[in-house]
Amino acid sequence: MSHANGSYYVPHGTRWPIIGSVGLFTLVVGAANWMNGSSSGQWVTMAGAAIVLFMMFGWFGEVIRESESGMYSKQVDTSFRMGMIWFIFSEVMFFAAFFGALYYARSFIVPWLGGEGTGAMTNELLWQGYEPVWPTNGPANLGGDFKTIPAFELPLFNTLLLLTSGFTVTMAHWALKKMQRRALVAWLAATVILGFVFVYFQMEEYAHAYHELGLTLGSGIYGSTFFMLTGFHGLHVTLGAIMLLIIMIRCAKGHFTPQEHFGFEAVAWYWHFVDVVWLGLFLFVYVL
Repeated sequence: MSHANGSYYVPHGTRWPIIGSVGLFTLVVGAANWMNGSSSGQWVTMAGAAIVLFMMFGWFGEVIRESESGMYSKQVDTSFRMGMIWFIFSEVMFFAAFFGALYYARSFIVPWLGGEGTGAMTNELLWQGYEPVWPTNGPANLGGDFKTIPAFELPLFNTLLLLTSGFTVTMAHWALKKMQRRALVAWLAATVILGFVFVYFQMEEYAHAYHELGLTLGSGIYGSTFFMLTGFHGLHVTLGAIMLLIIMIRCAKGHFTPQEHFGFEAVAWYWHFVDVVWLGLFLFVYVL
């Protein structure tokens, strides 16, 4: 049973972390098999996604009920804030690893294969005539011919969408602080719509890249880093938009006050993080 220990809320035991772990494991295994041509991969992936969604609705619903019943103290609120800060820091490190891979491949590996520095012998023995240019399809055209996506077309439009969504979620925060609930819901609805429109256009961009530009996950180091960075970011935008949708529903039901609204703030922090990551993506993946 849940109980209070002094001023700090001590939660009961829960099954949700185990269910979430099983769902994530199933999802990853299914996705890996699906991408490698397994006939069962699609169904395993869908099963994993269903388990994860079940966990999210169950666990988050439980936390919401506890919060609305007044079980949480200021100390618990501080713990939540610290937890969210560390979570976002872990996400920063996650994307830093992929940005680092992009930088290392572009600034070191490609020049070495072209004969610069310590790569002179590799170029002489294996890849004579390879020109170290970026983006590259690899030595001996291993990645196949492809074209890159113009930065100042759909990617620029998506950048404007996310920047606008950062503004709308900030306006929603101000409306919450002033207890203007109708404006709060309206600004959140605009943010959710912008988020899902961004995801839609990214799907359109992927289809264009695969079917018309020849740019795929198999297009050498450029293709793999491009889809890993933009794909994981798109997943984060999708999750962020879903979280904002839940927060919007809670706001419409009268949850949160100007003094106590960490659930809103946590999602807003996450959304601003997603915005900042995209700016880095737009610059280093599309422009430079």
